[in-house]
Amino acid sequence: MVVLVLSACPAGLRGHLTRWLLEVSPGVFVGILTARVRDLAWQRVTELSKDGRAIMIYSTRSEQRLAFKVHRHEWEPVELDGVHLMRRPRTNDTKPSGPRAGWSKASRYRKAVRSATGRSVSDEK
Repeated sequence: MVVLVLSACPAGLRGHLTRWLLEVSPGVFVGILTARVRDLAWQRVTELSKDGRAIMIYSTRSEQRLAFKVHRHEWEPVELDGVHLMRRPRTNDTKPSGPRAGWSKASRYRKAVRSATGRSVSDEK
């Protein structure tokens, strides 16, 4: 089984790939190919894609039963102990993307009461 995802590629390449694969969505091709035809199709994709990007996912005889080929993409395939993964590019953002770090208002209130009176809020009740 082969899944090929193209983005920003010429229409001629998409038409060429329909010889071997079925286009299920714009730029997404699926099919069953032999290894030789798969390699020829990938070679054709790299030659004709110009400034476009392509990712091919195909079945292999590995533990994961999948392998990746990438052409002009930010993510890159890596193999770690026989497992194929896609490595995400590092970003140098200084802003935290998660929730704001620090104490909640309730926690700050309890600390203020504790430091002012020497006892906790639950002791007041």
